[in-house]
Amino acid sequence: MPALSLIEGLGVADVVDAMMLTHPHRAHVINLTSPDPERVLLGPAVTIGYLPVRKDFMDPDKHSLVPAIYRAVQHHDPKGAVLVMASNGHPQTSVGGGTKLSRVENLGMAGVICDGYLRDFEELGTYDFATYCYGEAVRAGGNEVQPYLADVPVNLGGVTVIPGDVIFARGSAAVVIPGAEAEEILKKARMVMEKMDLAKEAGKQEDPAKILAQGDNAI
Repeated sequence: MPALSLIEGLGVADVVDAMMLTHPHRAHVINLTSPDPERVLLGPAVTIGYLPVRKDFMDPDKHSLVPAIYRAVQHHDPKGAVLVMASNGHPQTSVGGGTKLSRVENLGMAGVICDGYLRDFEELGTYDFATYCYGEAVRAGGNEVQPYLADVPVNLGGVTVIPGDVIFARGSAAVVIPGAEAEEILKKARMVMEKMDLAKEAGKQEDPAKILAQGDNAI
């Protein structure tokens, strides 16, 4: 697990830039919201994948959120982990709420991220963990989707997340970092950020007329 000091001052875009220098695949999730977007989310992923309800196929006692949370962390240390809940094509359906997600608090997890809606924003905002999702729901979604698989690779907003990947979320975006490379990529992201800071400082000294003249020559 990377130290929190590695993300101090970093934006998600800095880490996405560092990822692009290392891997060509999509690693970012956007259009997220949170009961408290000032909270930063960082930690290794544990996963739950949802499927559309099939009452002839899914035992509701087994395929509900509480047992799914425990299955997701069964082979992982839950302390500081991030619960990733993949809606599998149901971005406007609730996949959980404050009562069931209180287990995330009980387990000492870092937070929750999902590509669906969550209920009870006010309650979720009182917990110690960070919460990121696509929006707030008021209607339960249990008649549309149910947790089916846990501790498996999932699709989070178009990004493959493997248990053990590191999730970094801040503001309205998140990035998924391969767990074994997280420290290296976060260090690279800091270098990217510092390079951009130098470019901004250099921009204060530039002559607009000279920049325009260079553009005219290019034409």
